[in-house]
Amino acid sequence: MGLARFIVDRWSALNYKSAFADPSYKQPSREVFPHARRSWVPKEDWRRLASYTMFAAYAHNQAWEIASIQDHTDASARREFGDPAMLVASITSHMLGRQQTITVPGAEDAEPSDGTTATPEALHAADVQEKLRAWAKAEQFTLRLQQAERKAVREGDTVYLLGLDATKGRPRLSVIDPGFYFPDLPDNAGDSADYPDRIHFAWEVDPDPLTGAKAKLRRLTYELGPIGTRTVSDSDGPRPVRVPAYDMDGITPLMTGGDVYNPEAETISRQYPWNDEPSTITCYLTDAEWDLDDIKADQDVHTLDYRYATFLTRSDGEVLDHLDLQLDFIPAVHVPNTIPEDGHWGESSLSPLLQLFDELQGTDTDSSQASGTTGAPILGIVNPESKGSRRSEQKKIRVQPGMVVEMGQGGNIFTVDTSPQLAELRNKTAELQDRLSLNSRMPAVALGTLDPTKAPSGFAIDLSYGPMEPLLDSMHLARDGKYSLLFKMVQRLFKAFQHPDWTGPVVDVELAWGTYKPTDRAGVLQQVSAGVKDGVMSLETGVRLLAEAGYPVDDIGEEIERIQSRQFEAARALADATGSTDAVGDYLGIDINPDPTPPPIVLPGNEEADDQEEQPPGESRGNE
Repeated sequence: MGLARFIVDRWSALNYKSAFADPSYKQPSREVFPHARRSWVPKEDWRRLASYTMFAAYAHNQAWEIASIQDHTDASARREFGDPAMLVASITSHMLGRQQTITVPGAEDAEPSDGTTATPEALHAADVQEKLRAWAKAEQFTLRLQQAERKAVREGDTVYLLGLDATKGRPRLSVIDPGFYFPDLPDNAGDSADYPDRIHFAWEVDPDPLTGAKAKLRRLTYELGPIGTRTVSDSDGPRPVRVPAYDMDGITPLMTGGDVYNPEAETISRQYPWNDEPSTITCYLTDAEWDLDDIKADQDVHTLDYRYATFLTRSDGEVLDHLDLQLDFIPAVHVPNTIPEDGHWGESSLSPLLQLFDELQGTDTDSSQASGTTGAPILGIVNPESKGSRRSEQKKIRVQPGMVVEMGQGGNIFTVDTSPQLAELRNKTAELQDRLSLNSRMPAVALGTLDPTKAPSGFAIDLSYGPMEPLLDSMHLARDGKYSLLFKMVQRLFKAFQHPDWTGPVVDVELAWGTYKPTDRAGVLQQVSAGVKDGVMSLETGVRLLAEAGYPVDDIGEEIERIQSRQFEAARALADATGSTDAVGDYLGIDINPDPTPPPIVLPGNEEADDQEEQPPGESRGNE
C-alpha cells in the first residue's frame, strides 16, 4: 500500500500540496483543478495540467486562492510580493541573452576577406540566412520567442505550431499553451528521441446562450500516415466531410498530382522537394468539434468517436477531415524547459522551489502584520485613581496624533515594543532570499538583490555567475536542437508552397543566444585591438567579439570591409608580399588597375621638326 501511494515524476515536488495530490491516490483535487479532471482528459495528464495551473497561480500572486479552496478558509490576508514572477523573468532574460541571432554555418564565408571567390555552398548559406531573418522579422519571432520561453520556464513546456498562409505567402508561427497539447505518446515514452506520430490540441468552447450553442470540445489533430488517394470536400450531406475522388468512370480512384503508385508494395510514394528519396508518409490535419454531451465516459481526447464529430471548414472551402497537407512531418515543435529525464516533458524552474516560496510568503505575511503593531504600537495606561471602577466599565481609548490623556497621581503610559520581532522576521526574509538564490542557481546580482556599489570588484561579480553558467548551458542544450528543427520546417514549408525565392537544399540553422553578463566594453575593445594588432586574433573574430559586447555592428562582413578599406599600410604590405594589384584592390574594396597610356601631346610649331625626325635615312633632302 505504501508503494502505491508514492509517486515520483516531473511534478512530484508538488505532492506536499494536498490540493495537488490527495493522500489516497496522489491525484489533483477536482474542486481546485476542475479543468484537469474533465472526462475527456486522459488520467496520465491530470497531474501535468494541474501543475501548469499551480505554477501560473504562483507567478501571478494567486497562490492564496488555491490555499483558500484547499483549506476552506479565508486566505486573502496572505501576502505575495512577486518572488516567483521575478525568478521566472530573471531566468528567461538571462537564458535568452540581450539578443538572439539566426545564423547559418558557412554564411560568413560568402564574402572572403582574402579576395578569393566564395563557394556556391557559402553563397547559398548566406542567402538562406538573410531570408530566414526577414521571415523572423515579418513573423515577430523575437516576440514569439519571449512568449514561448516564459511559458517554458514557468510551466516546464511550450509548443510552437507552424501553418502555411497562402495569403501572406509565408509560414505563420503560433505559440500554443502546453495545457492544450496532448501528444499520443507510445508506451516506451522514456525514449524521447522520436517525436510522436500523432498529436492533438484540444480545448473546451463555452456555450453561447444567445445562439443556443452547447458546450463543445474542439480538437485539432496532426498525424502521420501512409499516403492515400486524393480526397475532395463534400458539403451536401448532413455534415461536411471528405470523400474519395474518382476518375470519369466513377470507379478508378485518383491520386494527387506527382504521386506514384507502387503495385508490388501497394503503396503510394511522393517526392518531396527537401528529400533525396521518395517518401510514402504524409501528414493529415483534422479539425473537429464534439458536443460534451456526446462524449462517453470511457472516451478521452485520443479515442473520440468521429461519428459525433462536426468537421470544420477552412477559409478556402477545404473540409478539415484528414486533409492531406503534403508534408512528411508534423509542423509542431515541443520545447521542454529542461532535458527530459523520464519521458517527453520538461520541468518547471519553479518546481523545486515552491516550498521555499511558501516560506517567503508566510514570512512576508507575518512581517506585514508585525509592522502594523510597530507603526501603531499597543499602549497601556495606568491610572491608580480609577480603582473603584469595575472592569466592565473600563474604556478603550483610541490614541490619535495630538491627543491629551489625563491621568491621576501615579499614572503612567507604556508601549508594547514589537520592533525586535519585526527585525527578526526581516532577517528571516533575507535568509530565505539567500536560500532562493542558492537553490535556483541564480546569483544575487542576477536577481537584482545585490548592490553593485558594494561588490568587491568586477571580477568578483563575474565569479558569482559561476553556478548559473551550467544551468543556462543545460537549458540551451535542451533547446538548440528544437530551434534548429523549427527553422528547417520553415524552409520546407516555403518549398512546399513553391516560393520562387526559395531554391537549393535545406541547410542547418542555429539560434545564437546573446550574452547575459554585464560587459566591460572598453576592456573588450582593448583586448580586440591588441589581439588583432599582435596577430593572435583574426579580424573576423575581433569584430564578432565587439558585436557580442554590444557595439552597433549590424553586419560583420560589411564592418570588416569598411575597416580594410582604410588600412593602407596593410594593403602596402600585401602588395609587397604578393605583387598583385588585384589582391590589393579586393582588400581595399576599390579598383586600382592603371588607366591605359594616354597619347603624346603635340605642341603647336613642332610639326615640321617632327616630320624631319620621322624621315627615313637615304631620302633626298632638298638641294643636298
